Amino acid sequence: MNKVYYNPKLKNYAKINRNQYTMTKHEWIFRNFVLRKKMTWYTFLRQKIIYSYILDFYCSTLKLWIEIDWESHNDTVDYDEERVKVLHDCGIKIIRYTNDEIEKKLEAVIQDVHTKIEDRKKEIKKCPPL
Repeated sequence: MNKVYYNPKLKNYAKINRNQYTMTKHEWIFRNFVLRKKMTWYTFLRQKIIYSYILDFYCSTLKLWIEIDWESHNDTVDYDEERVKVLHDCGIKIIRYTNDEIEKKLEAVIQDVHTKIEDRKKEIKKCPPL
């Protein structure tokens, strides 16, 4: 089993962001209508710290990270590219959705998440154990 390290300096910041009153409207919709365990059969943690990064939603069983992109991400392209590369090198797969997709195409997002979870389950089974 791999141990995932994190920057403890981010712990309080992530804890504040986990609060339901500080999550964005689109994160709330996504969590409550898409990621509930009874909908996906997997546990997704919110504001999960891995290394020096905070991930919107993360499932350790699938090593699957789901990011909800919004306007502030437009200013952090270099940071986002580095974060994706580092986490991809650790075997973590990313799925991204925009606020617009969640607001206007929620049914399609739900279907897409289920499809990508099934695909990821197959990928994980193919990987040899460490």
